[in-house]
Amino acid sequence: MPAEQVRTLIIGGGQAGLVMSHRLKQRGLAHLVLERHRIAERWRGERWDGLRFQFPNWSVQLPDFPFPHSDPDGFAANSEIIDYITAYSDFVAPPIRCGVAVTRLRRADGAAGFIAETSDGVIAADNVVVATGPYQRPVIPALSRDIDVFQVHASGYKNPKQLPPGAVLVAGSGASGAQIAEELNRAGRKVYLSVGRHTRLPRRYRGADIIWWLSTLGIDRTPVEERGPSRLLPVISGAHGGNTIDFRRFVTDGVTLLGRVATVREGVIEFAPDLAESLANGDATYAAFLDRVDAHIERHGLDMPDDPAARAIRPDPPCVTGPIRRLGIGTEGIGAVVWATGYGLDFRWIEVPVLDARGEPVHRRGVSEVPGLYFLGLQWLSRMRSSFLSGVGEDAAGLADHIAGRA
Repeated sequence: MPAEQVRTLIIGGGQAGLVMSHRLKQRGLAHLVLERHRIAERWRGERWDGLRFQFPNWSVQLPDFPFPHSDPDGFAANSEIIDYITAYSDFVAPPIRCGVAVTRLRRADGAAGFIAETSDGVIAADNVVVATGPYQRPVIPALSRDIDVFQVHASGYKNPKQLPPGAVLVAGSGASGAQIAEELNRAGRKVYLSVGRHTRLPRRYRGADIIWWLSTLGIDRTPVEERGPSRLLPVISGAHGGNTIDFRRFVTDGVTLLGRVATVREGVIEFAPDLAESLANGDATYAAFLDRVDAHIERHGLDMPDDPAARAIRPDPPCVTGPIRRLGIGTEGIGAVVWATGYGLDFRWIEVPVLDARGEPVHRRGVSEVPGLYFLGLQWLSRMRSSFLSGVGEDAAGLADHIAGRA
């Protein structure tokens, strides 16, 4: 049976794929979107019940489609983001097929273009935009196999009632780990939080939200070429009205901090002696950001209130000055481990020479070296805001122009 022919194939029906469809429609370019499950599937199936979006409502924006809200400074529930993306799909009205998975992508035999093998047949395309997002493969360390209690990755965590009785170890101090640890602690669970390197920033400073400051200072538009060695995005939370993540405050609230999980031996989890260093690095990033904001305010003569409380650093609690290096799973009554250890990319189905030794795509602002093959929605695709809900539209517009140029 001959392959179906399309001009541009978009793989992925989340916000990136929908925005890409919108940009192509604006330019009158024919295309098809394939989504392996449902629109916004990861928002539906890989988020916990109590999640609050990290960005204030006023900053949530997909191209030409404002986010409806009654509180600009509030933070949307996960269900509201799902409804918003679903409504955006209705607005864009993309040519989309849901429930169709791409199992293999290769170059066309003896011709330009690509062949996508799918669960619903073969599709030939002149151009392909891979818009499957940055959260493809949950990362769980191999040592988890030596832990004999209930374990779940943050992508599979739903609520405290999901976990069996006992204390909970949350491994990972990014935005997910911080929110989940706080939720479990508020639910009355004994929580141990394993903290690694992180970028800590204030939720609000001198009268404005962190997202406003990132935009005002141009930080969210930092090009990938100036990113530096760190890929860490800020640890911020929209939970409980949006508060600054302060791990020392977590201790005051009852959470016990630990260093990175290092090894597991005979029912004992051992932790690296790096907790104080990780907190100090987070403090340094935090202080440098406040200095940058203060300098901006002074330079431009802005009338914004002083905020001396933001510079107050809590003293190190005993679990930092005398860190716990070993934790007996049985003796401490640990009943569950939540791995908030991030995600990896999974492009094994791409059989086109565009991946490096780590399996990551080689591209320049989403344009690969293979003519006609593009990537969209990845972290730091072109700038810091590339993977933000409000930032993907700029990258999509650039790719749409490039595709139009090829036509």
